[in-house]
Amino acid sequence: MKILIVNPNTTASMTEKAGSAARAVASPGTEIVATSSQDGPASIQGYLDVATCVPGLLAEVQRHEDVDAVVVACFDDTGVDAVRCLVDAPVIGIGEAAYHAASLIAPKFSVVTTLSRSVPGLEANLMRYGLDRKCAKVRATDIPVLKLEEGDPETLHKIKSEIRTAIREDGAEAIVLGCAGMADLMAELSAEFGLPVVDGVASAVAMAEAMVRAGLKTSKIGAYA
Repeated sequence: MKILIVNPNTTASMTEKAGSAARAVASPGTEIVATSSQDGPASIQGYLDVATCVPGLLAEVQRHEDVDAVVVACFDDTGVDAVRCLVDAPVIGIGEAAYHAASLIAPKFSVVTTLSRSVPGLEANLMRYGLDRKCAKVRATDIPVLKLEEGDPETLHKIKSEIRTAIREDGAEAIVLGCAGMADLMAELSAEFGLPVVDGVASAVAMAEAMVRAGLKTSKIGAYA
């Protein structure tokens, strides 16, 4: 089985992080191909970046036709519907995967993401997926996406502080990490706070493998034709 992990932004370090997170959970025999868009924004932080990254995302997917599933490694689920129109293979956005995973292991979860301007888009996605009732709150740390690549202790402190607040004020019983750039923090944060911390990359890879094994493909008789 071959799964394409495609990062819709052009930052190679984020692609490497997503690829590592994917390989850590992939089954033996599953090949992970992690790639970045060749054209588009360096990070995706709100509606404008979401729109401008789609052409590069679609072009990158078309360069990899021999894959069994595609994971779009942007928490906004950027361009997922468009990619589903391009390929027959299952296409999973890491945001949708993380929300569904959290909804199966906790009655209520909160999302901890990056900038405040990203919150409305994530809330709209939750409503579209029918999971807004399971999400207590989408919380912004106001950390720029690329700041996550620096390994700054203050950045980690802000994320932990927001998780504490989500547990205390939201009653969250699970935390969803709202950016692919946080993928490497899942195990550490889960151990520290004693509750499930969900990374979308890991969730999406697990779901992609399950769908491929079940023989499921993207429907082509309507919207994704």
